[in-house]
Parts: sequence; structure tokens; C-alpha cells
Amino acid sequence: MKNPSMQKSIPLSFSVKSMNTALLPIIAISAALGMSACQQKTDYNNLSGETMGTSYHISYQLPKGADEVAIQAAIDKRLQDINDSMSTYQADSTISKFNQLGKDEPITIDEDFNHVLVASRQVYELSGGAFDPTVMPLIDTWGFGSTMTVERLQSPPTALEIAQAKALVDFESIIQKDKTIYKAKDGIGLDFSAVAKGYGVDVIADVLKNNYQIRNYMVEIGGEVATSGVSAQQQPWQIAIDAPIEGSTVSERQTMAVIRQPINNGNTMHLATSGNYRNSVVFDGKHYSHTIDPTTGEPIVGGAPSVTVAADTVALADAWATALTAMPYKKALSVAKEQNIAALFVVLADGVSIEAAADSIDDWQLVQTPAMQALRADKKSS
Repeated sequence: MKNPSMQKSIPLSFSVKSMNTALLPIIAISAALGMSACQQKTDYNNLSGETMGTSYHISYQLPKGADEVAIQAAIDKRLQDINDSMSTYQADSTISKFNQLGKDEPITIDEDFNHVLVASRQVYELSGGAFDPTVMPLIDTWGFGSTMTVERLQSPPTALEIAQAKALVDFESIIQKDKTIYKAKDGIGLDFSAVAKGYGVDVIADVLKNNYQIRNYMVEIGGEVATSGVSAQQQPWQIAIDAPIEGSTVSERQTMAVIRQPINNGNTMHLATSGNYRNSVVFDGKHYSHTIDPTTGEPIVGGAPSVTVAADTVALADAWATALTAMPYKKALSVAKEQNIAALFVVLADGVSIEAAADSIDDWQLVQTPAMQALRADKKSS
């Protein structure tokens, strides 16, 4: 899985997604593309800030008499709760304390930690271990940070080094009894960076919905998105899926597809995207990503450059998007179909090689699972 560098953000900090970076191949957009600004509802509020090593953006319709300051404070409080629980950057967080413990030493976990641990175990089991929050030793062994270099592939870890690291990648050794966990093997550690952003989106959406009865909102953290109701243009929310063009920027992005919020799914949507294309390299005729397959201990060859997943929660979508990019593309597509995952893959067009691919949308094609096709048909997405 993936690993960019860890960095502190203000006001809240979190390790950047360390099992597979989302790399922001999606962006929330309004569904009413043709409506003028004067047709927008003026009672929508927009918030933005930094958290979890990335940025967040929130748009919501203000209830009558709502206290905007109180809403912002409630959001900040819940983000800080998650940080205190699961930030590997924060030395006194629950997860950091757990990672320092030895074998059979228990620690009590909070509800946020428990929720993410349960979701992680679910995807770990159903993905055959492709999603594994104990994968960090392998990432460290390969020396993968925010970028990948040919030099590292020219002098890769030895078989012994990989085997030693793999011995410490063992989610089965994380034992839970009620709200207490311990490790059955010394040296095992957890890193929830590949699911925490998605969970953070779910948590903020819950604050808006349950604490303030807000029904129309869009919440995004680092490319992971939850939507409900309608946008300021009074239309269902839409999410644009970008072509995975290496080195592309926000101003240069090329949209491959649009996913519109479903009509028959509680009028909500939960999406996450994971991608390899900005941290990859070609060496000896093979295209390697910085994504590590926990089951082999080596970088993925032939993985999908971009995978978008819709699920019941953004946390699950986040974890599944990570899992599917930690497999070779054909295997990932097969697993997604078998597990009835709503997944959209962006892959090279037929007959186009990675060496020949240019900065053109024509070099890419969409492949959808039946579940994603049904979801997009429900809202007549393009």
C-alpha cells in the first residue's frame, strides 16, 4: 500500500495516507453546471481548512437560526478527537502509544479507533490481505516516501530484508477483546492513514446531520467525499473523475467521467479514489508504482492508475480504493466484481502502452463493475 511523507498541518495534524495516497484524482463539483450564480441559494456556507496532512472543504445549507461558529467548533472538535486517537504523527495519540507497546500489553481504545479497526479488518479479510494497516515495515524497507525513484529499484531490498519486514506485517496479530487491543507479536504496529480520511469525512457528515439536522451538504477531505441532498444550485451533487495524467494540476485536469449522487440511495453518496500514477516509475520495461502489495512484499506491477469506489461509508470506500490499487489491475477488477464493490477503474486504453501514453485523455478508458454501473445509471451520470 502507499506511503507519502508525514507532515504537520495547522490547526490539526495527521500522518499523510501511508498505505496508498489518494492523490486527489477526484474533485467535488456542482451538478447544475449551466446555472448562473444568481440562481444559487445564498444560505449555503463554505468552510475549509487543514487536517490529516491535507485540506478539507465543506459546503452546507445553513439551518434557520444556525450558529456558524458553533458548527465550525463542533467539526474541529471531532477532527481533533480523531487526531488524538489515530494520528501516528502525534506522540501521545492512542495509536502511537499502542505502537510503542510490547507483546501482550493491552491498551483501551475509544469508539473512533474501534470503528476504524473494525472497518479495516472487514476490508482486510474480504480483500485477501491487500488492505493491511500493519504494512508500514515493508514501506520503510523499500524506502518509499512521497515519490519513487529508479535508484531504489536498481538496488532493491534483499530477499532476507523483505522477509524480515513481512514478518512484521501481520494484522492477524492485532487482537481485540471488547474495547481493549494488544499485539500477539513484538514489533507489530498500526497505521490507519489509508482509511482515516474517509472516516473523518463520515464523522463530519454525522456532525452536520445529527447535531444540526443539516440535510444538504458536501464534505471532502483530501479527495474523499460524502454528499447529501442538493447543492447550492438545488441540484444533486456531482463528482468529477480525472484522467490519471502524471504531473497534472488542478488547472490542467481532464475529466474522464462524472458520478452524480444517486436518487434511490437515501439521497446520499460516499466516494473515495486511490491512485498510483503520480508516484510511479518505469524500470527495465516494467511500470512500478510506489504501492506495496502486503501479500508479496514488493511493489505492484500492472496496477490500475486510478480507482474510485462508492460504499455505504466513506471509510469503507477509502479502504477498498486502497485495497484495489494494491493489486494488479485484473485481479483487482475480479475481486471488486466478486465482492459486489461499486468501483470505477481508469486504465490505459486498449493498444496504448505506458511508454507511449501522452498527456491526453484519449490514452485512458473507464472500466466499471456492475455495481458501479447500476449506481451511475440510477442518477443518469455521464
